[in-house]
Amino acid sequence: MQVPAPFEYQRATSIDHAIGLLERLGSSSRLVAGGHSLLPMMKLRLANLEYLIDINDLHEELGYITIEPSQIRVGAMARHRELLESDGLAEAFPIFRDAERVIADPVVRNRGTIGGSLSQADPSEDLSAVCTTLGASCVIRGSSGERVVAMEDFNRGPYETAVGDGEMLVEIRIPIRPNGSSAYEKVERRAGDWAVVSAGAAVWMDGEVISDARVGLAAVGPNTTGIPAISEALRGRAPSEELYDKAGAIAAESCQPVSDMRGSVEYKRHLASELTRRALRRSVARIHHEEV
Repeated sequence: MQVPAPFEYQRATSIDHAIGLLERLGSSSRLVAGGHSLLPMMKLRLANLEYLIDINDLHEELGYITIEPSQIRVGAMARHRELLESDGLAEAFPIFRDAERVIADPVVRNRGTIGGSLSQADPSEDLSAVCTTLGASCVIRGSSGERVVAMEDFNRGPYETAVGDGEMLVEIRIPIRPNGSSAYEKVERRAGDWAVVSAGAAVWMDGEVISDARVGLAAVGPNTTGIPAISEALRGRAPSEELYDKAGAIAAESCQPVSDMRGSVEYKRHLASELTRRALRRSVARIHHEEV
């Protein structure tokens, strides 16, 4: 039977209380919200912690989705179900609803949070790919104040983030830009599983040409991968199958998958290429109100 090592339990009642507990208890403590990633790791003794700090009482304070003219602010305690059901979020960024539909199952989506997903920093994590694709920023708070970290700098390595001891992720900020849309594509072994490979794309148009585009991949390297070379290849070009093929080829060349029980390196590179093409094609179709 898999059971975690003994630990002590604390329940935070506010953000400041949680930060205070993190500072007092040190690196042997960890925040827990949904716990669907952390607790299995503790059961396998891959994570050995002395203290768990429950932050579910902070949902009222950090469970918001606030739509502003220039950005959408999402509190770190916003649950997957709330992200899935937010029409305002889906209207601005359809990629979120695409991704949330294929994350785990309703039980997990009812409890798991965006902050927990990003803070876990699993290379196969769906919302890390989504936020990388959209150029999101993460707001990290400690006792000395807040700092804002770009998503590209938030993930430092597998299961490692820019959040330091005595700090917590409190908000995700996603810039809103006109004439754009987005999409998410994922291949998994079974419904709700971790991705074999997934790709997110966001495209912005200026008339008939692409003014900017971003692609984020998951499960093909030590970190969720953004690919600047694709952005450079697509800017100023009219959408076409030839252009999507070029972007797919860049994605396959740029990723760093490893062979495992989910597939070979060659298979994962093929998926990175194919899913990039599909996500870009779908994003452009959405801009023209021609869902595919």
